[in-house]
Amino acid sequence: MAALLTGILSILGYLSATFLLLKDLFKAKIRRPFLIIAWIAVSLHAINIALVTDKHQGFNFSFFSTASLISLSIAILLLIAVLDKPVEKLGIVIFPLASLMLGLEIVMPEASFTAVSYSWQMSTHILTSIMAFSLLNIAALQAALLAIQDQQLRSHHPRKLIRSLPPLQAMESLLFQMIGYGLLFLSASLLTGFIFIEDLFAQHLVHKTVLSILAWIIFSCLLIGRSRYGWRGNTAIQWTLIGFILLLLAYFGSKLVLELILKKH
Repeated sequence: MAALLTGILSILGYLSATFLLLKDLFKAKIRRPFLIIAWIAVSLHAINIALVTDKHQGFNFSFFSTASLISLSIAILLLIAVLDKPVEKLGIVIFPLASLMLGLEIVMPEASFTAVSYSWQMSTHILTSIMAFSLLNIAALQAALLAIQDQQLRSHHPRKLIRSLPPLQAMESLLFQMIGYGLLFLSASLLTGFIFIEDLFAQHLVHKTVLSILAWIIFSCLLIGRSRYGWRGNTAIQWTLIGFILLLLAYFGSKLVLELILKKH
C-alpha cells in the first residue's frame, strides 16, 4: 500500500511540475514552485522503487522496472542541471515520461520477482550504464529541441516555447556538455563491462555490446569533430540522435522483444 501511495503521489507531482512549466510559457515565471514540486516527485519516485525492491528482496530488472529507474535518473539529472543551466523546459517531455513509466510499472507488475545480488564490479557497470543512458537521453532531447528552435528561427515565426529557450549558441554549448558527460560514463560502462563480464560478446549480450560500441564511436567522433572542425547545427543534431537511437536499441531492444512481444522473462 505504501509503495502504491508513493507511486501515485509521485505521478501527480510529475504532472503538476509539467503543468507549471507549461503555464510558465504564457504567464509569469514560477521557477521556485516548479523546482519544489519536481524534487518532491523524484523523491517519492525513489521511495517507491526502494519500497518495491525491499518488498521483493531485490530489484527486478524487467522492462518497465528498468525504464522507471532510468526515467527517475533522467529526472534527477535534469533537476541538478537546472541549478546552473536554463534547461528546465526539457521537463515538459521528461516529467510526463517519468510519470508514464512509473504508472506502467504500477499497473503492469511483473509476475515474478527475482532477488538479485550483484558484486561491486557488476553494480559499478550497471550504475555507469544507467548514468550514461540518462545523460545521453537528455542530450537527445536537447538536440531535438535545438532542431525545432533552429527551424522556427529560420522561418521567423518562433513559438512561445522556442522564444523562452536560451540562444542557439548557448543551447549548442549545453548539448555538447551533456554529450561529454554522457560519453564519460558510457566509456566507464564499456570498460567495466570488458573487465568484469566474463564474455561480453556472448549470444545474449552481443547486440548490446556492438550497439553500445557504435554509439560510443559516434559520440566520440562528434566531440572530436566539434573540437577540431567546429561541427555544429544539423550535423551535431543528427549525430546525437543517431547515437542515442543506437544506445536505446542496445539498452531496451532485447527487453522489448523478449518481455513484451515474446512474453519471455
